[in-house]
Amino acid sequence: MARSAGVLLHPTSLPSGVLDYQAWVFLDWVQKSGLTIWQMLPLTPPHDDLSPYQGLSAFAMNTRLLPSGWQKQVDIKAFEKYMLEPPHWLENYALFIALKTEFNGQGWFDWPEQYRHREPEALLTFAKTHKAALDKVKKQQFYLQHIWHQLKDDANAKGIELFGDMPIFVAFDSADVWANPDQFQLDGNLQPTVVTGVPPDYFSETGQRWGNPHYNWQAMEKDNFRWWRLRVEAALAQFDLLRIDHFRGLEASWEIPAEEPTAIKGQWIQVPGAALLTQLQQEFNPLPLVAEDLGIITPEVVALKNQFNLPGMSVLQFGFSGLPDNPHAPNELVENSVVYTGTHDNDTTLGWFNELNSDTQHWVLSQVRQDVGEMPWPLIASGFDSIAERVIVPMQDFMALGSEHRMNIPGTTENNWRWQFDWDDLPDGIEQRIKSLVISSQRLAPEKGDA
Repeated sequence: MARSAGVLLHPTSLPSGVLDYQAWVFLDWVQKSGLTIWQMLPLTPPHDDLSPYQGLSAFAMNTRLLPSGWQKQVDIKAFEKYMLEPPHWLENYALFIALKTEFNGQGWFDWPEQYRHREPEALLTFAKTHKAALDKVKKQQFYLQHIWHQLKDDANAKGIELFGDMPIFVAFDSADVWANPDQFQLDGNLQPTVVTGVPPDYFSETGQRWGNPHYNWQAMEKDNFRWWRLRVEAALAQFDLLRIDHFRGLEASWEIPAEEPTAIKGQWIQVPGAALLTQLQQEFNPLPLVAEDLGIITPEVVALKNQFNLPGMSVLQFGFSGLPDNPHAPNELVENSVVYTGTHDNDTTLGWFNELNSDTQHWVLSQVRQDVGEMPWPLIASGFDSIAERVIVPMQDFMALGSEHRMNIPGTTENNWRWQFDWDDLPDGIEQRIKSLVISSQRLAPEKGDA
């Protein structure tokens, strides 16, 4: 596979925060810089905390990305054609959003019983009396998909791949769980019996209780993982490459009894990830997935990743522990992988470096390129020079920004996911600086030459 390089920037971080002309200006910038991958976070609609990893739907797009005046841009004829064969999830999602609005934003599990349990007559009556509200939701999704496919076509024409992200679990308060309760481990009152998380570790003595419902893998196996196949099909219509977040959950998941307040009393439960990936590989061949395999990974998870020849991830900020066999250390990286300076959950590289004590800073600098200027460039250059087939750098690192520009601080809920860049803050000559690294590390797309 050809070596390549890209940038991590969520579309909400564009200067306008929406899918307007700025997205195309950014594509031009990516191309001028010699980069061929634009990676982003999940595009699905978030809850009020704006986290793209807890969506209202695993299929719909985030309406906060709609440019102002979008209503006037909708081609009614094209919309009517779209509605002749709408996406399978659209009607349920429109109902879900309209009902959520009707009941002041409450979770579906707190709605009146006839809606909570999806009584057909009640839903039909509601849909008739709220037709305008449902139509608006459908038009929003139609227009977002229309813009997105234009953007993807134009990116691909420039030799740029769009790299998406798929959270392994879905939020309890989502159209997916409401519309497909049989696909999740819920009781007779539609409450989760077990919830997701990770066990206690070095970072947290109570573990992490995420609270998503677990999949009913037995039911999913019976229909050949239909929900998953539809989900991946929709994602691969939007992206050229797809990261599976928390990939280790496809080998075994930490199941916590729903009544437990912490993750301590959970247990690892095997899941049929190999059967799922086999099904997906038959349907989408080659299967353009990247496994997010950060954290404590077992030999079984490594075997599952290798069985399907999926690239994993390395993060250079984690690479300077001095411990042997650290998979993130510059000299321990592997070819079939994606290497990052940092991710959306990390501090910016400059912020990270400035927080290190001076001895550790000296140690880091002794392990990386010295001839490329000040941090974060030594780390960026090390990623580019590495053996990894793909290198991705967050936009904040290309711009040499500090901690105040980070995207997310895990474990906090305030003021995350809001960062936006400004073209005026880009350092002079940044495109040439990046492109020279692309060329020297042999990551320039051959068919594009130096144009």
